[in-house]
Amino acid sequence: MSVHVRVQAEPFDVGVETARLSVLSSHTGGVGVFVGQVRGGHGLLAMTLEHYPGMTEAALNTLAQEAIARFELTGCTLIHRIGRLQVGAGIVFVGAAAPHRGAALTATSFLIDRLKTGAPFWKREEYANGRTQWVDARETDEDAARAWLLKNP
Repeated sequence: MSVHVRVQAEPFDVGVETARLSVLSSHTGGVGVFVGQVRGGHGLLAMTLEHYPGMTEAALNTLAQEAIARFELTGCTLIHRIGRLQVGAGIVFVGAAAPHRGAALTATSFLIDRLKTGAPFWKREEYANGRTQWVDARETDEDAARAWLLKNP
């Protein structure tokens, strides 16, 4: 079992990260991957992501360990970018490797739902008209994270 967690300004390579998960164990039968990116619209130009160093990585590691135990994963990768990211840029890579596809896909959903509300990141949007605003957590994200407390794997 392998956990790979990074918080970085640099872009990640989806192919490289997916391949890394695929070869972790001879018991890996499926890899689930989610890639989040900056969504445009309404004049949005970019998003700046900030974090609390040390605390953020610890939160991501705890989440990864929880997923490994809960879904019997052979590996887990969480990469979250920080800094100024333009529309279309990758923000987050979530990958889960497991003996069976169902566990890999379910773990991927679990990880992104819990990451969105459980890791200390702050997002500021920047618009073409010069306006900026901090992004509040959405109630739907909070609901999705809470729902996992009631679900069994």
